[in-house]
Amino acid sequence: MNELSARLNSLSTSATLAMAQKSAELREQGVDVINLSVGEPDFDTPDHIKEAAKQAINDNFSHYSPVMGYPALREAIVAKLKIENEFDFALNQIVVSNGAKQSVCNTLLAIVNPGDEVIIPAPYWVSYPEMVKLAEGKPVIVSAGIDQDFKMTPEQLRSAITPKTRALIICSPSNPTGAVYSSDELAGLVEVLREFPRVIVISDEIYEHINYVGKHESIGQFKGMLDRTVIVNGVSKAYAMTGWRIGFIAAPQWIAAACNKLQGQYTSGPCSVSQKAAEAAYVGTQQPVEEMRLAFARRRELIVKLAKEIPGFEVSVPDGAFYIFPKCDSYYGKSAGKYTINNGMDLALYLLQEAHVACVAGSAFGAPDCLRMSYATSDEKIEEAMNRITDALAVLK
Repeated sequence: MNELSARLNSLSTSATLAMAQKSAELREQGVDVINLSVGEPDFDTPDHIKEAAKQAINDNFSHYSPVMGYPALREAIVAKLKIENEFDFALNQIVVSNGAKQSVCNTLLAIVNPGDEVIIPAPYWVSYPEMVKLAEGKPVIVSAGIDQDFKMTPEQLRSAITPKTRALIICSPSNPTGAVYSSDELAGLVEVLREFPRVIVISDEIYEHINYVGKHESIGQFKGMLDRTVIVNGVSKAYAMTGWRIGFIAAPQWIAAACNKLQGQYTSGPCSVSQKAAEAAYVGTQQPVEEMRLAFARRRELIVKLAKEIPGFEVSVPDGAFYIFPKCDSYYGKSAGKYTINNGMDLALYLLQEAHVACVAGSAFGAPDCLRMSYATSDEKIEEAMNRITDALAVLK
């Protein structure tokens, strides 16, 4: 009677959301938990964006919106892509969705048939493989460890491609590692992809503006690639608008039309008021974006310095986003009291219970030797969290 679909049973629970829930439960019990598990800026949405939302309410933007999003917002996105990325997109190539998460999922459901393979470099964002499964495709995981800065090489890509390969998902700057592909590194991948024209690239660029190494590089910038690349972006990270749920794809027109058809059947257009807020984000001042980026850059320096001082941690310096992804398997096999650390999940739970610091086991991201820690929090909390982690790990023998 209580039989769930095989489709749902094949999916894993989001580890990031699960850890956030565990830390929230402890806080409700009065425990002072420092949450480094959530991929969310700790800043408030800039005032001019909030004012635009208030004005939208007053102007009665309270009706169904077009499935693809309001034309004014899509025009703002087209302008952003032209000014910032030098991309030329038509209005009918932009589909606005309920967050970049839906944008990725829409694309996979639109292009993947049962049995198609989708290449996903690991470490990966937790939902990519699950979305591929939802589309009845097969995730093909390519491991890129800390020794190669968590970035897939052209040789690895070539080895992973088969006649069944339909898509490649690439995320730069990366969640969970903060790794950023350079222009030369992307060019190497492009040279391989030119040999396999059936492969569509889904380029998740949601952390585009949280970049510490200069100009953002997109795989779509290379000759011929824009015709087979779906660029995914949105307002969540750059504008501190996670709860507004606005993402978009800029895609070949046939894929955009397919996503419009799909979205029209299961969510329709995104929230009307959120769209007007997002429009203000794109057309208004970009100063808050830079101020937040500078704050993240300062925090990065702090957390990397402190994490490198923790015995047994191997730390790669992230070039973007707001995560560090230390390799910490030197603690596996150690124990303290009732705790035995067999893997990253054990370590994350130990740190939550004993240090009252929430982070996420790397196994959720396809990298079981690591932990993900978000530094989207204050300097004071970063310092306190690192002190607590250091003290808790010192007990393990």
